[in-house]
Amino acid sequence: MIEIKNVSKTFNQRTGGTFTAIDNVSLSIKKGEFLSLLGPSGCGKSTLLNLVAGLEHAQQGTITVNGKPCNTPGPDRVVVFQEHALFPWLTVLDNVAFGLKQKGIPKKQREEMALEQIKSVHLSRFADRYPHELSGGMKQRAAIARALAMDPEILLMDEPFAALDEQTRLILHKELEEIWMRTKKTILFITHNIREAVILSDRVLVMSTRPGTIKKEFNVQAARPRDSADPVLRHTENSIMDVLADELEKVVKEEMGDEYSLKKDSLSNRSSDSMGSGI
Repeated sequence: MIEIKNVSKTFNQRTGGTFTAIDNVSLSIKKGEFLSLLGPSGCGKSTLLNLVAGLEHAQQGTITVNGKPCNTPGPDRVVVFQEHALFPWLTVLDNVAFGLKQKGIPKKQREEMALEQIKSVHLSRFADRYPHELSGGMKQRAAIARALAMDPEILLMDEPFAALDEQTRLILHKELEEIWMRTKKTILFITHNIREAVILSDRVLVMSTRPGTIKKEFNVQAARPRDSADPVLRHTENSIMDVLADELEKVVKEEMGDEYSLKKDSLSNRSSDSMGSGI
């Protein structure tokens, strides 16, 4: 459904010069697949999602959706951002129905369609509330309902749960999995959280540090609905961490420079010494 071939993206820096965010990335996403991109900060995950959304343009390579070039945003792709981006002056119902209004759908019909999606994310009792009256998790549910109301083929989700507390995040994992199993939307999901990626995804692609490339692919074989205690998930999570550890170390080295070598050399390897001495 989504075909990314040899895509590279370079940005201009404010201080002069350029940097390459992603370099020669190729991947395919099948219809109805839940795929996550995982990697350290700055590896180009969000850049790749923005390219698929049509919000950015690649200097090299091609991106097609259903065989058609993907150069501009379209109704077949809807983005759910880290911040909910709800209109504060509109109720939940009006926020969810906003895109339908822009499409010219009559009021009664769009409200019925919006209420159906509000019900799917368990916000029926809060349809007449304003964003400031909602918790962070409720706001993000409303944002997901707004995306679903447009009935896109593809959901592009850019760290949608990153700003939420752990308990709320776990609840929304279950709800998103239920929505995906019911609708079979194609989902491209960006996250820093290994467990989140493993619990939700059919496949997880680990990206390298900048310039971002696809370092390794993991197929998640656990049955659905997922159980976080499933040993298959734990094994996959540990395997991903082994691959990601090297990339995280590269990020720390880049940020700390010479200090990294000094602090690393000062650490003791003796098990009898206090943990963290020399840091």
